[in-house]
Amino acid sequence: MLEEKLKQVPNLPGSYQMKNANGVIIYVGKAKNLHKRVNSYFNRTQTGKTAKMVSEIADFSYIVTSSELEAFLLEINLIKEYDPKYNILLKDDKSYPYIEYISKPYPKLKVARYLNIRKRDKKKLFGPYPNAYAARKIVNLLNRLYPLKKCDGNPHKVCLYYHIGECLGYCEKKETSLEIETMENEILSFLNGNDKILKDKLINKMNAYSANLNFELAGELKRELDYINIILDKQKITLKDLTNRDVVGYFFNNGYISVQILFLRNGKLVGGHTDIFPVISDLVSDLESYLTSFYARHEIPKEIVLPKEINTEVMSAYFENKLVSPIKGQKNHLIKMANENAQINLENELDLILKKESSTEKANEELRNILKMPILDRIDLFDNSNLFGDWSVSCMVVFKNGVPSKNEYRKYKISFDKNDDYNMMREVIYRRYQRALVEKSEMPNLIIVDGGIGQINACKEILNSLNLPIKVCGLKKNDKHRTNDLVDGDTLEVVPIPKNSNVFHYLTKMQDEVHRYTINYHRQIRSKGAISSVLDDIDGIGPKRKNELIKKFGSVKKMEQASLEELQTILPPDVAQSLKSYLQSRKEL
Repeated sequence: MLEEKLKQVPNLPGSYQMKNANGVIIYVGKAKNLHKRVNSYFNRTQTGKTAKMVSEIADFSYIVTSSELEAFLLEINLIKEYDPKYNILLKDDKSYPYIEYISKPYPKLKVARYLNIRKRDKKKLFGPYPNAYAARKIVNLLNRLYPLKKCDGNPHKVCLYYHIGECLGYCEKKETSLEIETMENEILSFLNGNDKILKDKLINKMNAYSANLNFELAGELKRELDYINIILDKQKITLKDLTNRDVVGYFFNNGYISVQILFLRNGKLVGGHTDIFPVISDLVSDLESYLTSFYARHEIPKEIVLPKEINTEVMSAYFENKLVSPIKGQKNHLIKMANENAQINLENELDLILKKESSTEKANEELRNILKMPILDRIDLFDNSNLFGDWSVSCMVVFKNGVPSKNEYRKYKISFDKNDDYNMMREVIYRRYQRALVEKSEMPNLIIVDGGIGQINACKEILNSLNLPIKVCGLKKNDKHRTNDLVDGDTLEVVPIPKNSNVFHYLTKMQDEVHRYTINYHRQIRSKGAISSVLDDIDGIGPKRKNELIKKFGSVKKMEQASLEELQTILPPDVAQSLKSYLQSRKEL
């Protein structure tokens, strides 16, 4: 069937979709010539990830387009719509921090991460900062040097920051527009690359502290200046103009590509990003797909410098900004630098990546064979936690092809406080999969519950009521709370798995992960509950202030350690003093 279908694929541009035996799209690609590209998967020997993908192909479809650009755009949209498992390798899940300047209603600086491009629109962002510590350090330093708004919310009275000269008293509107304008110009000038303005301000303030014999504060600023100098010395001046640009380089070997993206901001090299992934289609197509995925979640600079192999005409239509592929000069030298870094990263990491993939994917495949399942792409695992019936919670973690899919983890606060694991399991399974049915979201091939036959039956009862034929297994622990047995939900018998096998270590890893995630959530809920109980006894703390305190401190212990001034950023002075005294009396009991 496939042979006849392959002959009919036209020699035209378009996007193709590979499907498994269940009709699920497992890979989306694009091609200038569909016939050549689609047939290439079957008429030559494949290796690595491509071979594994081809082994799962039972059918394919394609959509013809009028141009290579349309094929490129269609591929992007289809990947977003179907989330194919082999295209997941080209998705980036890391975000970098930026320094955000907020001018209205009051001038303020913060370190921000925006995964969604739309949320970044019309914001004054500076970065990215590959070193999050450096970003926070710069924000803290600017807050010390300039009277920006530092507290959250809008207190009714000026706080400590105003009295020590580090705030203009915005809550009582004591600021003047001239002061704000001058401060804003200096801060934006520094963030745009004018280092001298910050150094001069630091030196002037150090001299003022020294003149007033305040050598301790002068010493602190001296250490801050030394740190800034170290950071700036590491930023090699690479180009004379101050255009923000990224430089893309790559290195390919043994079926894997290493991509190195260098970040140049205001003419300085501030850091970079590296990713290593297997090539599924062809080198250039996968590199182009990777770049569209990367810049869907990261700030797009004014210019991107690309290797000559990339079709800048097609990419420019998508990015709508300046793309260049130099063959000589400084920019070409930067591409060579990026290529060299990509090669070093691949040579250093490839062995580790291959071992990791072998241990995870091989173990997942072995588990599939042991359970005699046709497909095992996704596993959902559940765990419950409560304290003598109080603070009841459940959590779900997800493993895809042997790897945690953390953006799909879910937390559930159980609607009743009762020590009843079976009803907790019924509730969380119903909530999870009834919603999945309504939203038509991805279902797992296997559900693993933490426990034995009782938890399995509770889970299967709900799945049967929802008409979901999903296989269920249970993981039992021994008396030392360690993974011991895998119980098959169909036979209710223990599946024999050697304790030193890859599969057993894989199951242990999954059970430890869901337990860790659940316990952390349980502690979080208990801490918030404990804070809430404490705050109920203090006059002047209503629901709004209670929520602000919980958000800021997170636990009673951290609230006890807070200074009176920190409490006053949320509470009026008299209420803050009452809370401080009450917390102190609790410690003395």
